[in-house]
Amino acid sequence: MNPLVQLIEAAVFAAPRPVTVEELQTLEPDASLSEIRQALDQLREHYDFDGHGVELVEMAGGFQVVSRPVFAAAIERAQLNTRTPRLSGAMLETLATIAYRQPVGRAEIEEIRGVSAAGVLRTLQERGLIEVVGRSEALGRPLLYGTTPMFLELLGLADLNNLPRVEELSIALKAPKLQAEAGSDDAAASVEADG
Repeated sequence: MNPLVQLIEAAVFAAPRPVTVEELQTLEPDASLSEIRQALDQLREHYDFDGHGVELVEMAGGFQVVSRPVFAAAIERAQLNTRTPRLSGAMLETLATIAYRQPVGRAEIEEIRGVSAAGVLRTLQERGLIEVVGRSEALGRPLLYGTTPMFLELLGLADLNNLPRVEELSIALKAPKLQAEAGSDDAAASVEADG
């Protein structure tokens, strides 16, 4: 590994959050953005080729060294990971609405969910998962909400384009139901065979 790759590895490893290419360039001002990107690619290949337990991933507009998903269950069992605060169903529904509809106002969120969202919005803002991104042109100029880089980091996404498409979600949500129905048909068939 060349010295630039080693320097980037040290910085990304030490950072508690994803580090942008521009931030990495400040480590070595003589290096171009393309050289930084090449060094990141070389580091990623190093982790992949040598079979390390960690990998370099692009998320939330930057890069971070994280443990590989295959080890997640063992790390969780040993309670070695930092716990992220749990999100309630209401928070997840509200986050999903904001992620897919942003910028979106409180009234639209409440219309979709069918309940008041003021408390949930406040909590999501306090946790840094959403932020005010502007004001609507509607009467009263209500606040509009959008997701933050911390939201992307929480989900391990590089950007919002990596969110599942709505069509994929509808397929994923239907699959367990179909399997459950198939399972009940099998159960009914075995009852008939026993009887």
